[in-house]
Amino acid sequence: MNISGGRHLSTVLVAPVAALAVWILAVPVSGTRVTVRMGEGTQILGPVPVVVAGLVAGLAGWALLAVLRGRVSRPRRTWTIVAVTVWLLSFLGPLGSSVGAGTMPVLLLMHLVVGAVIVVGLGRAPGE
Repeated sequence: MNISGGRHLSTVLVAPVAALAVWILAVPVSGTRVTVRMGEGTQILGPVPVVVAGLVAGLAGWALLAVLRGRVSRPRRTWTIVAVTVWLLSFLGPLGSSVGAGTMPVLLLMHLVVGAVIVVGLGRAPGE
């Protein structure tokens, strides 16, 4: 695996760890109950969905970067514009799905750290 691929893999793995760290500080440490709307009901957000969402976001970002490399003249610039746009749009999720006063800040912070890790980590690979 080259340096760029190793850095991309590290980024994809760090993103869910960062989200999980926020969840751990908010839920077991601080006692916040993170509840989200799911369809007609609500669900308490546990660690597994937090990790899976962070991992899926990281893999999607990496896949997009790989596709753009072969199709556009400035893949890093294009990827950064798309990634930041998607990151900003991701904040609409917590605004519409959080239940209770303590949930929204936790969800927003998880989106903030995962997005920051992905945008910075995937956007700064050497040799691009």
